[in-house]
Amino acid sequence: MLRHEFQPGRLVAGVFLTVAGVVCLGDAEGRWAAPWFVSIPLVMGGLCLAGAIGTVTRGRRRGRRRSPRGPDPSAGTRPGGAGTVDGTGPAVGLGKRDSHG
Repeated sequence: MLRHEFQPGRLVAGVFLTVAGVVCLGDAEGRWAAPWFVSIPLVMGGLCLAGAIGTVTRGRRRGRRRSPRGPDPSAGTRPGGAGTVDGTGPAVGLGKRDSHG
């Protein structure tokens, strides 16, 4: 089996959707009485929490992948060395749009 990276946001979404399914199944079998609107905040809350966890996880992983030595000096240059993306380098051959800042 191939290994993949752990994604906690998907785990949280799966847990909340499973709980909502169990609540609806228990209501359908007559084990308990759950109002119809119980599943809506359960699913929406779970999806919002999963999205927040996924965003935090992605931010932490992107921060960990950055080089501890600082930015790469060639990372901001355009192909062929025609100047930097942020406009601080020489604007050779970039056209009228970039010539005045």
